[in-house]
Amino acid sequence: MSLKAFADTLPDYAKDIRLNAGSLVNDQTLGDQRKWGLLLACAHGSGYRPLVEAVEADAAGKLTPEAANGARAAAAVMAMNNVYYRFVHLASNAEYGQMPAKLRMNVIANPGIDKADFELFSLAVSAQNGCGMCIDSHEKVLKQHGVNAEIIQAAARIGAVMTALATVHATMA
Repeated sequence: MSLKAFADTLPDYAKDIRLNAGSLVNDQTLGDQRKWGLLLACAHGSGYRPLVEAVEADAAGKLTPEAANGARAAAAVMAMNNVYYRFVHLASNAEYGQMPAKLRMNVIANPGIDKADFELFSLAVSAQNGCGMCIDSHEKVLKQHGVNAEIIQAAARIGAVMTALATVHATMA
């Protein structure tokens, strides 16, 4: 099943989500590599297997194997980092922010794809997971790589729509 077909299964009360998903698929401002990498990272970031399967099927012919693995890696490492750094940010005790994380996250330094693309994928998943500390960190690196606000906003929008797709679909009877 394609992402469009997946979105088309949503009920009428989620028509806006269905329409937004169609707009994302048809959008050409990001280019296919970034767009499908973001869609794949956010599908994995949603943790919802039917959505992952739909996007994996669509992305197969649109992403290099390296880009697909980079998107999956961004989702995987953000699943860990977003929880940890959200804890550091939200804890009243500032001592945690001074302590080493002691978490392996080598993929961030060597993602196997363009650094800006990996950071964009990571930012979108961080937006899905609501980690402000990670969002700020990835946005800072993206700005250093010359990525403009419209591209960063598009990544956050993809995270929002993909989360809504997963959430609504998971609640359908």
